[in-house]
Amino acid sequence: MTPVVVLEHVQKTFGSHLAVSDLSLTIDRGESIAILGPNGAGKTTTIGMMLGLQKPSSGRVWLLGGNPSDPKRHIDIGVVLQNVSVPDRLTVKECLNLFRQFYPHPRPLEDLLAMAGLEDDARKMAQSLSGGKVRRLQFALAMTGNPDVLFLDEPTVGMDVGSKRKFWDALQTYVKEGKTLILTTHDLHEADAMTNRVVVMNHGAVIADGTPEAIKKEFAGRQVSFVPGNGIDLTPITQWPEVVDVHVAGRRTVVVTKDSDTTLRRLIEGHWDIRDIMVGGGGLEEAFVRLTQLKGDSI
Repeated sequence: MTPVVVLEHVQKTFGSHLAVSDLSLTIDRGESIAILGPNGAGKTTTIGMMLGLQKPSSGRVWLLGGNPSDPKRHIDIGVVLQNVSVPDRLTVKECLNLFRQFYPHPRPLEDLLAMAGLEDDARKMAQSLSGGKVRRLQFALAMTGNPDVLFLDEPTVGMDVGSKRKFWDALQTYVKEGKTLILTTHDLHEADAMTNRVVVMNHGAVIADGTPEAIKKEFAGRQVSFVPGNGIDLTPITQWPEVVDVHVAGRRTVVVTKDSDTTLRRLIEGHWDIRDIMVGGGGLEEAFVRLTQLKGDSI
């Protein structure tokens, strides 16, 4: 595959603070990748260096085979960052048409409005849109030039459930066209649903890199969950050798285990006062929490 982003032994410092440490990473064309990590892990700094917004203190970064700071690279990328405003005193339609003039072969206006679900808002002032619709407009602006690589930083903040689903559908279509998606998000369900590769960072370094399924299998384990009776002492369960973690999720108790068959047998043979038992694989959120804790941090 052809790499679209390459980082080689990249380090970034801000004064005495080491934000990114000896990071090497290659992202190939056609990948959809989520970069995850707790606050301060170095995600935003890494994306900034990929985009040429920040220069590494040492090491090298390539974007589409060249210097990320080169304007020639920017015509082939789309970017949705956090805390970016929309143009003043322009309607949604005028914003999109303004950005379309920056590209030699822009997407048609109607396609951009439909992609973002803003057909009924085309004549509204961009500044009057709700927070979720502003994010959808920013997505449409990023897609104006039909980019080969799309960078998204917390793209669905403020969107309702229906808007998120429409947005995810648009991204799936984009990836199916052979384009590259690079996503940073705290919504781990979004990362699991939208990407085929997950990179987890902590303290400026990569601590896991693989498919969502592989990371879940290695770090989330299996789960046995149930609704306990009143007054049950769950402490003995935490001492079982196969049990990794026991926590409460709403009214259910979740037991993360390396051997769900053994855990289930212990619960049944011990005549525990429990009901509504469910057995299944752990999710990406459980894997993320355990992974960052194993590496000496927590979210």
